[in-house]
Amino acid sequence: MNTPISFLSDFGHDDEFVGVVHGVIARIAPTVRVIDVTHGIGRGDIHGGAMSLTRAVQFMPDGVFLAVVDPGVGTDRLAIAARTPVGYFVGPDNGLLAPAVAMVGGADLIVSLEDERFQLPRQGSTFHGRDIFGPVAAVLASGQAEIDDLGPAVNPDAITPLLIPLAEPAGRGTIKGSVLWIDTYGNIQINIGPEDLEALGLKKGDDVLVGAAMHEFRIVWGESYGSVEEGEPVIHVDSHGQIALGVRGGSAREDFDETAGDPIVLGRPDGGNRINLEIVPS
Repeated sequence: MNTPISFLSDFGHDDEFVGVVHGVIARIAPTVRVIDVTHGIGRGDIHGGAMSLTRAVQFMPDGVFLAVVDPGVGTDRLAIAARTPVGYFVGPDNGLLAPAVAMVGGADLIVSLEDERFQLPRQGSTFHGRDIFGPVAAVLASGQAEIDDLGPAVNPDAITPLLIPLAEPAGRGTIKGSVLWIDTYGNIQINIGPEDLEALGLKKGDDVLVGAAMHEFRIVWGESYGSVEEGEPVIHVDSHGQIALGVRGGSAREDFDETAGDPIVLGRPDGGNRINLEIVPS
């Protein structure tokens, strides 16, 4: 019985790479459906790929999750497959798969992809998406192989993690977080949840102090972009349940000069409170 393959990469669409992986899968398992999650991850951006996969996995059908963001291709990093409650994750052992695997309940078996029966013969070692990961995803999705057939088991403790930073209290009615992700519209997702702001005594409709890039801003916590006028910033809860900073009709990325991983501090504006900008380096 076939299961779908959900495919994510940093390949883009300017070259033939995505189509070639599709073609390899179709030749091995012609009836398997491939869902393209995204191929617009920044080149070699493991963190961005991991965040995108983690956000998407809860909305994808059970099956095989093929993720390739692999700046270490051709090095001694492992190629792995992991068995989880929702199916198999296939990709490089560089932290890309780790958060999504943890989110779905963890893996009860991880193997190193070493059996060449399930790989394409190759001259070079720069396109493992085509030569290793694609074929493995195809045989797993079509039931032509079991995960045990693909290579030896790996100690889960030896797998590369990807740690997602946690928000932490910063004193004086503030909380320090960091930028998790910036989407194509320039919205800035922060590793702070609405419950964290509520714990500070804030609620929707209140102004929030925002410390970013050595500057302090006072921004309303709105229901949506429509809570503010065109061109104005707004704090809101995004579609993934995280606090995000957006600009109606504009780009928070451009207006606030933030990138993924940058620190950001949110707090109450009452009582003359000010954010300690010293903990928000430029």
